[in-house]
Amino acid sequence: MPVKKPKSKAREAKTLSSRTVFRGKVFHVTSDEVIEPGGARVKRDTVRHQGSVVVLVVDEGEREPRVLLARQYRYPVGRALWELPAGRIDEGEKPLQAARRELLEETGFTARKWELALVFYSSPGFLDEVMYLFAARELTPGKATPEEDEKITKRMFPLSSALSMISSRKIVDGKTIAGLLWLDRQLSGSTRSARRA
Repeated sequence: MPVKKPKSKAREAKTLSSRTVFRGKVFHVTSDEVIEPGGARVKRDTVRHQGSVVVLVVDEGEREPRVLLARQYRYPVGRALWELPAGRIDEGEKPLQAARRELLEETGFTARKWELALVFYSSPGFLDEVMYLFAARELTPGKATPEEDEKITKRMFPLSSALSMISSRKIVDGKTIAGLLWLDRQLSGSTRSARRA
């Protein structure tokens, strides 16, 4: 069962023809001829992806909240990146099921409280992947079971340190930046509300 994409209120494009030009394990690519809502007749090559989940692990047991970041090598960009744990939604999975599975596989943690924080397209110019970002709290540690090709180092960071890593360009992954800024905004809003009360 495919993941539902967020619906747009705008008129959709009319597809005149579509063919799959590449099929891989994680995604496939279609080459489509379409008439877009503005009337332009164009060819669009699109990477088609099942959808992904991102898990923002929040540990509030310290004076300052901490977040879990994972570091792993990413071949397309030729370097190791600090990221929030994330992974693909498997066929037939709901996003929350996938988030629970990915968190356990990559980090060994389970969480008692889950919140859907953000839903966004990762790169809508050529890719239809939707990302579901969940905040996970009230953690229980366990044993990670990463896939054979996943060499992951994980570490808890104070939120302020993680935010500084964005400013210093030590964190350059978009989903991670979005999640950390979302958390900072949520916590800042809570502080403002508490002051007003």
